[in-house]
Amino acid sequence: MAFTSIDDPTIHFQSKIYTGTGSSNSVTLDGDTNMQPDWVWIKDRSEGNWHNLYDVVRGVTKRIFSNQTNAEETQAAGLTAFGSNGFTVGSNVDVNKSSNNYVAWNWKAGGSASSNGDGDVTASVSANTTAGFSIVKFTASSSSGNMTVGHGLGATPKMVIVKDIGATGNWQTYFEGIGTANQQYLKLNATSAVSNISGLWGAGMTSSLIGIGVGVAVDASESDIAYCFAEKQGYSKFGQYVGNGNVDGTFVFCGFRPAWVMVKRTDSTSDWLICDNKRDPFNGVFKKLFPNLAQGDDSYESFDFVSNGFKIRSSGTGHNASGANMIFMAFAESPFVNSNSVPNNAR
Repeated sequence: MAFTSIDDPTIHFQSKIYTGTGSSNSVTLDGDTNMQPDWVWIKDRSEGNWHNLYDVVRGVTKRIFSNQTNAEETQAAGLTAFGSNGFTVGSNVDVNKSSNNYVAWNWKAGGSASSNGDGDVTASVSANTTAGFSIVKFTASSSSGNMTVGHGLGATPKMVIVKDIGATGNWQTYFEGIGTANQQYLKLNATSAVSNISGLWGAGMTSSLIGIGVGVAVDASESDIAYCFAEKQGYSKFGQYVGNGNVDGTFVFCGFRPAWVMVKRTDSTSDWLICDNKRDPFNGVFKKLFPNLAQGDDSYESFDFVSNGFKIRSSGTGHNASGANMIFMAFAESPFVNSNSVPNNAR
């Protein structure tokens, strides 16, 4: 059985659905314990507005877009405050149009950033070592070649998402175990299959460092942000599965009942997709959003969230084509077995 040190995952991750007001709106999270979010990813479910991503390291009003290659921009009426148990948004329609429905995915890092000099360049890092999540802001070295950046996790990351925030650029995404080691990547903003570029991740990932290829993964002298994830038993899972093309689809073991799942096919072009336990509190899990697309909620049955993972319930080629390879990233609503050996319940 899967034991965990994280009995209450809502201390570290929560999804939140809310309705826009068109004016300053304080959004409170729903967990039993207060959680100050450090990374907030907001999507309008009603319209085709862009995904808006904010984090505590870059600061309030500073947004980037998972479905676009745009540089960071300032939106004064976007996310205006990180609160002790939620966040505040202004009147911008991407995050708070009157009567529109929104979802916000919220992760806890380590609060205000600290200086990290473990790598070749000094980074600003907010790290949650308990939950295996850190936000890393750095400026690439001025010349091409391998460089390293400290991530603060104390464990080797399974997934790293890097975005040049000073200029146009793809969301380069590292996922352990796909493609050629230290060369493999996916683009969070695109449908592309896994590709390989020599030198992309420098010398690779370690328990203290991100490897970066300057002039390959990022541009020289540009400012960058990295979201880094290490796996924690009973709370997070980063893995792979093979589709069977059947409505009685593959079962994927996580070691917990999921609160949030993101899937991407790696051997062919396909959209990324995200489902969560707030838009669909009961099985089946119908509602999907796509990090690489601006569109609102798309409803078709894909998954059941069960006590120890998720079960595929439809045959869509983007998440269950027969013989196709998929990656997934998942966070817990409840561990399968907690630290007191008490099992959870199915939904």
